[in-house]
Amino acid sequence: MSEQARLSRSAVRPANRASGLTRRWRRARPGLVALGIALPAILVYLYFSWGPIVSSLIMSWQNPVPGGTAEWVGWDNFVYVLTDPGLPQAALNTIYYTVLAVLFGFPVPLALAVFISELKKRAWYFSGLAYLPVVVPPVVAILLWKFFYEPSDDGVFNSILGLVGIGPLPWLNSTAMAMPSIVLETTWAGAGSAVIIYIAALTSVPSELYEAAELDGAGIWKRVWHVTLPQMRGIIGTMLLLQVIGTMQIFTEPFLFTGGGPQNATKTLLMSVYDYAFIRVDYGAATALSVLLAVVLAFFSVAYLLLTRRWSRS
Repeated sequence: MSEQARLSRSAVRPANRASGLTRRWRRARPGLVALGIALPAILVYLYFSWGPIVSSLIMSWQNPVPGGTAEWVGWDNFVYVLTDPGLPQAALNTIYYTVLAVLFGFPVPLALAVFISELKKRAWYFSGLAYLPVVVPPVVAILLWKFFYEPSDDGVFNSILGLVGIGPLPWLNSTAMAMPSIVLETTWAGAGSAVIIYIAALTSVPSELYEAAELDGAGIWKRVWHVTLPQMRGIIGTMLLLQVIGTMQIFTEPFLFTGGGPQNATKTLLMSVYDYAFIRVDYGAATALSVLLAVVLAFFSVAYLLLTRRWSRS
């Protein structure tokens, strides 16, 4: 190879490298610009969302003193929480509420969504009625239902039941009825959101499947069982997981309805967290119990997703 050809090739290589860098820069430029635009929002999200989470993790290993210096105590907060005599009762109450909410509260929105979707003409009207309780502020709804649950003969629910010879029932004043009464209100208050989600999911079910089922002589119940439910496996599984996570963190309803009573029959884990933080002023114990609850829910979520992954996709 001549000296002139060697020099010309060496001159081409830097030019090729420069052009390659230019092409890569042009490809990456839109992504970098988008990242630059989104960066402030990402930083704000990390600060206000993950900042408290990280602070709670750190605080669970400390003994924070308001206005003073936090002392590192290691596992002491977790040992104190796990040996608290009131923890088993709060955990059992939380599990009891979750079981009741799943058994009675989970099928209701799905049944309402299927019912509304079958109405065709006035589906929008009944969808609005189903969603209406969600619009009511939670505190207002709880105070309203607390008035309905008046245990005397003049209470709203007891007056209605008295017409058929039932009652009066103690409702929130009974250790046996307090938790089911709370489940009844939370089902009424929260079903609307799930109904709207299920109705939206029902619109994605191919109409050809329903037409084929009708040609085969399938009634409404067979269409629901063999067409609707199999086609909605994924969304049903996701909603079930979200409901379990949400019900395990129940606080507002038992706090405002009964304050954890009667006889601690409705005291939940988050009420115990509140008690540690704002009654005993023990922020270390409060964050330790919160971390334990988060870890349990995280393990449950992972196990649930792994066990139902094949079922939800089939």
